[in-house]
Amino acid sequence: MKIENRQKVLVIAAAAVVGLYIGDNLVIEPLIKWWGERGKEIASLRDQVKNGTALIRRDTVIRGEWDNMRNNLLPNDTAQAEREIISAIDGWSRDSGVEIAGLHPQWKNDTDDYRTLNCGVEVSGSLSSLSQFLYDVEKGPMGLKLDSMALSAGDHSGDQMTMSLQVSGLALTQPNPTHPTQP
Repeated sequence: MKIENRQKVLVIAAAAVVGLYIGDNLVIEPLIKWWGERGKEIASLRDQVKNGTALIRRDTVIRGEWDNMRNNLLPNDTAQAEREIISAIDGWSRDSGVEIAGLHPQWKNDTDDYRTLNCGVEVSGSLSSLSQFLYDVEKGPMGLKLDSMALSAGDHSGDQMTMSLQVSGLALTQPNPTHPTQP
């Protein structure tokens, strides 16, 4: 092969290598990166659709739970709400056999939409009766949240114990429709 032909072949080969390198950096790698990002986005969207479908299937259960929670909220009337929570705590104390040492309800206005009734409760009794009282507070139909609890020995033998609880209940201040409007 002649030197001129070899030079032409080498120039063409070098141009092809440079062209492939530029094509790889400017076209192929960005396309691969874009394709990977689209794949992740598609997987994320599939998960969202799957979760949305599960929520739609559970619509009646979720609405039932929401209705139950809404029905067990404290009434908007402060005096009525305090009476209900005091009555419930009194009933739980009788059922469990604990003695109420103190009860301190206090309202907190959180927003225009709702208020919370924070209630400090001090009870004393045996460990089993305190456990039953705590169970009744947590599992009762009233929508109360246990915020904190402290347990201490009431005597040297540990037979009598004292428990301090902070519970809170929610009262909606705005009328709440049974079901939100659907599109």
